[in-house]
Amino acid sequence: MSIASTAQASATVLDGKALAKQIEQQLRTRVDAIKDKTGRTPSLATILVGDDPASATYVRMKGNACKRVGMDSIRVEMPSVTTTEQLLAKIDELNNNPDVHGILLQHPVPEHIDERACFEQIDLAKDVDGVTCIGFGRMAMQQSAYGSCTPQGIMHLLAHHGIELAGKEAVVVGRSAILGKPMAMMLLNANCTVTICHSRTQDLAAHIQRADIVVGAVGVPELIQAAWIKAGAVVIDAGFHPTDNGGVGDIEMQSVESIASAYTPVPGGVGPMTINTLIRQTVDAAEKAAGLDNS
Repeated sequence: MSIASTAQASATVLDGKALAKQIEQQLRTRVDAIKDKTGRTPSLATILVGDDPASATYVRMKGNACKRVGMDSIRVEMPSVTTTEQLLAKIDELNNNPDVHGILLQHPVPEHIDERACFEQIDLAKDVDGVTCIGFGRMAMQQSAYGSCTPQGIMHLLAHHGIELAGKEAVVVGRSAILGKPMAMMLLNANCTVTICHSRTQDLAAHIQRADIVVGAVGVPELIQAAWIKAGAVVIDAGFHPTDNGGVGDIEMQSVESIASAYTPVPGGVGPMTINTLIRQTVDAAEKAAGLDNS
């Protein structure tokens, strides 16, 4: 899809919910093949520390996604008083369990826990959420690794819709370890010219105004104004903030569909692709563990 040629046409809705449903049909077939050939069911272990209601909801959604494709989901719940050492020991236990193919540590963990140390404890072969430094480094260097799920899901959504990336100006607003930074590296690897903006960026509007591709990944409701977005840009909103009317993202979306060439709806755009990528990468890991990887 050429950004220039579609600027005046109606914007393409990058429907992550529809694509995720389509991919799940393919995953069910792959899961059945693993079961038939090995007698084992692909399994994702999710670790929830504490009682944050939003985190509990996300873990439940991931468990439901596992069920839809025929996978097992092992839900590990630990109290908020869990220590770093106890969490590291639990991750080691899952690393050593051959029936577990992927491990997800739900973010955030209680403040007294060294979250980064716990992420790093996850076996690279089971790091299906793409949170380890080694996994990030391998992805950035275009080596085999599981990408961080939200940016990897965005890349899959862009590819599915034939969005051209090479040579485009991409602006990523946000620099988190699991979203902004890997998103920037993935776009760079796709031959975009990438700018990363953040809380210290001066004149954010000026950066947005020249972008062919805008990714909102900053976690601030409607920080990026529609008036800043140039005609024909591809607009990706990775944020979600609940409201009485259903929710908003990091980008002011009210008039974006009349400006952009393509955009992700909120909700229903990036979110479903995040969970779908987690499940897809767990199936990838199960195939590798079973010696069925054809990549």
